[in-house]
Amino acid sequence: MLKLKVEEMSCGHCVKAVTEAANTVPDVDKVEVDLEGGLVTVTGNADSAAVISAISEAGYPAQKVA
Repeated sequence: MLKLKVEEMSCGHCVKAVTEAANTVPDVDKVEVDLEGGLVTVTGNADSAAVISAISEAGYPAQKVA
């Protein structure tokens, strides 16, 4: 499981865009977005750098939460 802090999410469109971006990465099984907390949880065996890159390229800066 990968937990990310994702900035600049403010609405349902943002949630959809982040979810779709993460789902483009191979081996992502599920994406859960906590809009209020600015957190995204990704389950599966996806490469974390690839998930972060995909979300960031969609316009939402992302970083791994320790």
